[in-house]
Amino acid sequence: MAPKLIRLSRFNIAALSLGLAFLYLPILILVIYSFNASRLVTVWGGWSLRWYHEFFNDDAMIDAAWMSLRVGATSATIATVLGTLAAVALSRGQGFRGRTLFSGMLYAPLVMPEVITGLSLLLLFVALNAERGFWTVTIAHTTLTMCFVAVVVQSRLVALDGSVEEAAMDLGCDPFRAFALVTLPLIAPAVAAGWMLAFTLSLDDLVIASFTTGPGSATLPIRIYSEVRLGVKPEINAICTLVIGVIAVVIVVASLASKLSSERGESAAPL
Repeated sequence: MAPKLIRLSRFNIAALSLGLAFLYLPILILVIYSFNASRLVTVWGGWSLRWYHEFFNDDAMIDAAWMSLRVGATSATIATVLGTLAAVALSRGQGFRGRTLFSGMLYAPLVMPEVITGLSLLLLFVALNAERGFWTVTIAHTTLTMCFVAVVVQSRLVALDGSVEEAAMDLGCDPFRAFALVTLPLIAPAVAAGWMLAFTLSLDDLVIASFTTGPGSATLPIRIYSEVRLGVKPEINAICTLVIGVIAVVIVVASLASKLSSERGESAAPL
């Protein structure tokens, strides 16, 4: 039976258009004004790459951007590994002792205010006499984003047919090889989505990073916030446009990689 096509009414099209405009029109304006030649952000002075040149000559801003990328990539990778393992434990171990407590502690950062998380991590690092810098921010962002990865991966594992993994073990695979060769390729899109979500959340975070950062390790959001308190400069538009471009490239690459892994896993599953 052929699926029934649903026609959109004019009201639905208008509502969808307004919603998309509300979400993406400010970003489009920001991108356009990043090429503004005028020093005033509200006055159009023609097309120019002046503010991109200013950004690449701003050593402090470059260092902050590089710090954000390093923290984002490192924390997203660690959070993806830990979140995937936690999701496997929750989906495969339905009745292990302490499951409720474990899931509650894992998902607490989802509803916990960031100011409380940042303050508690600050007190922890002070108690441990840890020097605040790259690794303290990375640990803080891993704590924040791991729960998001676990939610995404667990939703995929719940919908996955466990008989495929059991068949692999019946054919001689140990549990680790069955997970690595069968289950992991099948959940690769969810793992990639979790990594991208963790990376984006790390780039976006300001509150937790402001509590856990130290001298010489300011991230890009902290640097931008310190700049805009004195007034928005056109250079900020150029920086934000570059960040949007980096995130778009990461999403495309991760999507292609997850699609390729999923296709390989589906082709290998019948074997």
